[in-house]
Amino acid sequence: MNERKKINIQLLKNTSINFILYAIIFTIFAALLYMQVNYYLYKTADSDLEKSRIEWITEKKKQEKIKNNIIGIEEQSNYQATNLGISNINIIAIERGEDGSINTNSLINSSYLKYFEDIKFNESTLNQIYEVSINNKYYYRAINAKYRDDSDNTYYVQLLINVDSEKAMMKVFSNTLILGFSVIIVTILILTYILNRRAMDPIIKNYEKQTEFVQNASHELRTPLTIIQAKQEMLLRSPNSKIIEKSEDIAQTLNETRRIIKLVKELMDLARADASKENVNKNSEDLNEIIKEVVGPYIELSEMQNKKINLKLDCTRECNVDRSKIKQLLVILLDNALKYTEENDEIIICTRNRDDKCFIEVKDTGIGISDEGMKHIFERFYREDKARSRENGGSGLGLSIAKTIVNMHGGSIKVSHNKPKGTIFIIKL
Repeated sequence: MNERKKINIQLLKNTSINFILYAIIFTIFAALLYMQVNYYLYKTADSDLEKSRIEWITEKKKQEKIKNNIIGIEEQSNYQATNLGISNINIIAIERGEDGSINTNSLINSSYLKYFEDIKFNESTLNQIYEVSINNKYYYRAINAKYRDDSDNTYYVQLLINVDSEKAMMKVFSNTLILGFSVIIVTILILTYILNRRAMDPIIKNYEKQTEFVQNASHELRTPLTIIQAKQEMLLRSPNSKIIEKSEDIAQTLNETRRIIKLVKELMDLARADASKENVNKNSEDLNEIIKEVVGPYIELSEMQNKKINLKLDCTRECNVDRSKIKQLLVILLDNALKYTEENDEIIICTRNRDDKCFIEVKDTGIGISDEGMKHIFERFYREDKARSRENGGSGLGLSIAKTIVNMHGGSIKVSHNKPKGTIFIIKL
């Protein structure tokens, strides 16, 4: 299984885990919302049933007192039996005998009998709210109550209240909740995948860069090592030869060794920077003095190559920088300028300050860089002219290191064309 597949599998795992977690959260939320709506929708009906249950028991006690002549004659004469003592006209009360059969005399309307005779009565549901339906068409909330008089006679009542409208509203709400929940779940799945994809993009890009980096580094190291091996094998074939006779081969071996050492150093610099282990010791420094110190040897070298280096140092304030890092940055830019300029070309180094920023410009009148090259110039191992770069000993890491140094200082580096020809590097610190 290649690494790309592993990354995709990990992406799917992360998406699945996040999706399940969010789905559980929204499921709990939907369940709580459903229970709350269900409670408040039936709250009035349940309250009316409980009130009617108490009224029925109270009525039974009053009837027993009248029967036993416990209350006065005047109070008995004023007493008038109602619908089993229940004041709410929306409540249907069905009295039942000890065996649970319906007492038809208790029904205000005898036509109710054909609807309610199939309703099961269970003594175990006493004082508990429950639901009953008739032909799956009419829906009621119900409660059962029990009363035992002094003569040990037992009375039962089944109290019902119609909740067709509440049931219809609850059905609409349930369907809406299911639809909304489905939409949310699908949306969560899509968003979770997108967010995980975006979260993993830097990891994927870093992995691809790392893979490319390793491949390029291996390639850059393999070439000089191959040359060194070939030259050493040739030397072994002529063990009796004098050094002067093989000086050219030895010199090339040394050049390739220096190239490897330089490449390894550059790779280590980049690795330390990537791991954020590179220390930057900033101090208040005079940029003009740093540039003069670095440029000195390059002026002599440029004169040997019939090139000119001019300084225009106008920075009037000190800048908070790491002196050694800025020197390394200038060496990289000057090396590049000398490599890609011809005889009689000019290199100009300028400094200035504006507001709280210090600027360094390195201009040359050399061969320049193409528009496409400018897009990739700071990428690792990028070389616009690979053959020329290899001849000059370039590895394509110099400008990457330059950008890293500038980033360490919280600054920026840009490249542009120097009209009519050449290149300008602008560093802002």
